[in-house]
Amino acid sequence: MTDPDQQPVTQHRTDYTDDGVPTFEFVRDRIEGRAATAAAAEELAGDDGKAQEAQDAFADRERKAADRLAEIRRSMGG
Repeated sequence: MTDPDQQPVTQHRTDYTDDGVPTFEFVRDRIEGRAATAAAAEELAGDDGKAQEAQDAFADRERKAADRLAEIRRSMGG
């Protein structure tokens, strides 16, 4: 006879064997995660050149704005 209040025992998937060795699925998931992180970091770093072009254009605009501001201040005698 079974106890109705007793919960059934379920097998939990663990990432390690009983001997403490990581499972293939665990290792594969870690490698895939790291590869995805590296790909995302590379994309965010702008290795395609477009990000560098945008940064260069922004720096050029900032430099021109600073030059123009200095010119205006000189013309005002300040």
